Amino acid sequence: MAEIIDEHIDELLKATSRSFHLTLTSLPNSVRDQVGLLYLLARLADTIADSKTKDVDALIKALDGYQKHLVSGEKLDLSNIAELQDDADEKRLLENLESVIIAYRNMDPKDAELMQRCLDTIISGQRLDLVRFGALGSDLTCLENDIQLDDYAYRVAGSVGEFWTAITLENELSGDVPDTETFDSLGICFGKALQMTNILRDIPADLALGRCYIPKDRLAEIGLKHEDLYNPDSIDVFRPLYDSYLDLTCEHYDSAISYISMIPRKYRSLRMACMLPVVIGLETIALLRKGNVLDASERIKVNRTRIRKIAISCVISTRFKIIENRILRVAANRAINGI
Repeated sequence: MAEIIDEHIDELLKATSRSFHLTLTSLPNSVRDQVGLLYLLARLADTIADSKTKDVDALIKALDGYQKHLVSGEKLDLSNIAELQDDADEKRLLENLESVIIAYRNMDPKDAELMQRCLDTIISGQRLDLVRFGALGSDLTCLENDIQLDDYAYRVAGSVGEFWTAITLENELSGDVPDTETFDSLGICFGKALQMTNILRDIPADLALGRCYIPKDRLAEIGLKHEDLYNPDSIDVFRPLYDSYLDLTCEHYDSAISYISMIPRKYRSLRMACMLPVVIGLETIALLRKGNVLDASERIKVNRTRIRKIAISCVISTRFKIIENRILRVAANRAINGI
């Protein structure tokens, strides 16, 4: 299996991105290291922002310091943040910050610029979360409207789709995608699809952290408050609104499928790397159609056995257009109608 950057960086990635690592190793050599390293850099920021402390100012200061360290090399000490981590892998990642930064500094300047642009956007989203919601465990706070929800989905994931597009156009596709403007906009929707899936799957977990990403005004339309989402029995009233967000996410996945179709068939590994998260995401949506997402005891996700089967089918399908189209069509239909 392909190694990302070097053995040390690859081990950090395996420890912190068990499922995404499968996608990473499917990528062509020309973009694998850049995407893998961006994941680690973003994961570092995410770990800082999600640290378990009620001192939100300390987290914002650490996040700002991390961004300045990336841009200008300003000194940074995250040992106090590392000590807050319950997860041993995330603590180890923070303790190995400098090795990740060194790998970043060794990137081609054009690639590093694209990475920094994306990271700036991601960090702005994480910083906004801290300002808006406070530190983890604060009183429950809700987004106000769909504009805020879409903005958040862009900052933390749509921007990654934007980066993915830019880095592959620069290093792999080189002129083989004529309509780059459409390709870019579809890539942004691709990223939003994955983030919306996470948001719609993780409602109880986010509520436990004091964060509700379902907008207040949309809940008010159906006579609910964000506190009502703690109660699994609210699902009957919540379901129509929830389904509308699942429908929106399916529209984003339609864009992701169109994105894949724009990648020339000769780029098999790139198509595979895009297909895998799309099919897994669509299967997750199908499960969410039927389960009670408000029941914290009912963790809804695609199991590892099924993920392995999806990975095998995606590898095979990139050789045969008819099989690839069928896999994507069936997954999209399941997501719309439920399993």
